[in-house]
Amino acid sequence: MRTLLIVLALCSMSILNAQQLNVATYNVRNSNSNDDKEGNGWEQRCPVLTQLIIFHDFDIFGAQEVKHNQLEDMLNALPTYNYIGVGRDDGKTKGEYAPIFYRKDRFKLLRSGNFWLSEDTTKPNKGWDAAYTRICTWGKFKDKTDKFKFWFFNLHMDHIGVVARRESAKLVISKIKEMCGKDPVILTGDFNVDQTSESYQVLHESGILSDSYKVAQMRYATNGTCTGWNSNAYTPNRIDHIFVTPNFIVEKYGVLTDTYRTKNETTGKYESHIPSDHFPVKVVLKFQEKY
Repeated sequence: MRTLLIVLALCSMSILNAQQLNVATYNVRNSNSNDDKEGNGWEQRCPVLTQLIIFHDFDIFGAQEVKHNQLEDMLNALPTYNYIGVGRDDGKTKGEYAPIFYRKDRFKLLRSGNFWLSEDTTKPNKGWDAAYTRICTWGKFKDKTDKFKFWFFNLHMDHIGVVARRESAKLVISKIKEMCGKDPVILTGDFNVDQTSESYQVLHESGILSDSYKVAQMRYATNGTCTGWNSNAYTPNRIDHIFVTPNFIVEKYGVLTDTYRTKNETTGKYESHIPSDHFPVKVVLKFQEKY
């Protein structure tokens, strides 16, 4: 009898396969001359930002505000990663990307594409009352080791258009229903509004996705996700989010407030800087699949 119980226990364990993923979202801040003048230029930030990604062991992550030159720099600094995504202004290389970076050694890309956050999702255009053209990148991935499959969506919502953010949230939910069925789904992005907003509620209360912060077993979040360039500032607002389907267990959630130092040549003192004007958000996810 004891032997039978052991066998049954082992069998039950074998049909439950726990998949663990280190997932993140990171608005890396677009490269521009004004930031250069203020001491936050991309050339200075890029080495720190990419080392942060490597050190914190991101398996797959969505990025925002990535211009083509930044994409190339990140790929050069992150040789173990590949990406999917296009420039939002022409569907090729112009304008900001909302790329998904993933570890080449771990994941196989099965399908990928993008759609614009607009009434016409098929081509570059502004949607509703948006100030800018906005895009969502998506991919379906398979873990090479254990064949686990999941979908990943990444976007950057408009910072002005209230209607655009609400309708974009509805559009993403509609696309997930249409494309993914009951498959596990991860949605990352800079949503440009916090956890009290209407568009956030559309997603979190959709019955399909949950805010990983809300359902995390452990949280490390001593700050919000965007304080500008002020490393000493505090905000309770989280505008960078990771949403997941209910079949994911969120073991850990963290806002990574890493800083670095540079020497002020005028004063001779070292000053604190942030690699981007947004902090990255990282979660440790586990999915249990019967097979």
